[in-house]
Amino acid sequence: MTKIKAGIIGGAGYTGGEMLRILVNHPDVEIAFVHSNSNAGNYLYEVHTDLFGDTEQKFTDVLSTDVDVLFLCVGHGDAKKFLESNAIPDTVKIIDLSQDFRLTQNSKLGSKAFVYGLPELDRDAIKLAQNIANPGCFATCLQLGVLPLAAKGLLNTEVHISATTGSTGAGQKPTATTHFTWRNDNLSVYKVFDHQHLNEISESLKQLQPSFDQAINFIPYRGDFTRGIFASIYMDSELSGEEALTLYQDYYANHPFTHVSDRDIDLKQVVNTNKVFIQVRKYGNKLFIVSMLDNLLKGASGQAVQNMNLLFGLDERAGLRLKATGF
Repeated sequence: MTKIKAGIIGGAGYTGGEMLRILVNHPDVEIAFVHSNSNAGNYLYEVHTDLFGDTEQKFTDVLSTDVDVLFLCVGHGDAKKFLESNAIPDTVKIIDLSQDFRLTQNSKLGSKAFVYGLPELDRDAIKLAQNIANPGCFATCLQLGVLPLAAKGLLNTEVHISATTGSTGAGQKPTATTHFTWRNDNLSVYKVFDHQHLNEISESLKQLQPSFDQAINFIPYRGDFTRGIFASIYMDSELSGEEALTLYQDYYANHPFTHVSDRDIDLKQVVNTNKVFIQVRKYGNKLFIVSMLDNLLKGASGQAVQNMNLLFGLDERAGLRLKATGF
């Protein structure tokens, strides 16, 4: 089988680095080029030091369109600017990891149309798509925590969410709230009730349950760890604990990366993997759900590769059989 030729734009950041770590070992992919204006001529391992011994490839500032798929690992707003400034043939599949094309109202740019890339929601549409808007990390985690309820029209009350993310979710460039000396041994909230990922979450829920009109009360926390998202979700529900567990297990039965349990789960079980773990329990009239993932993998680059696999008819799990560290 001829290997898929992949190009990466913005290969020096966190999501670009994760993309490289996956694709350098992907059995069906050849990395054609890794673009970075600031690192052109440097070896990949000079920026992503863990790749030393894995590849002798260098960054380039030359854009090639002789690829099958192009990953845009750039900042929010920059993906749209890149496509407006560079003529990418419509034959090249594009997977954008920014938020530029996630919402329906922003999903088209000229001749290019983007499909929202959450496989547990839109797998059939993804398989037929040309371009993918990769979901946000919080959006992925929180949607997977409630999609089974929306699919059955059971989201009829307000949804309450508290979720903590690792520092890599803020990007590679240090800021006042990501610097180690501030983040270590610290915890804080931000964008309370107003996080940007709420818009894509609402669109997905209404796709499954058009009548959904309840508030999503989301409080995001900055955690003092590097990677991962741990979300606690609760709402009123008439389902029994057994009914809810069965509902979730049935919904995700054919999705290889999302696993449902009634046992306690820990963030460490999913970090460094493309998995999502979900716990479902009932307390009185409250349905309590825990959803967790690695924000750089299932929340970003891992899900982008999962979408690539679907676009090209590969095993959805190809290159993504990653295992969490034990200790």
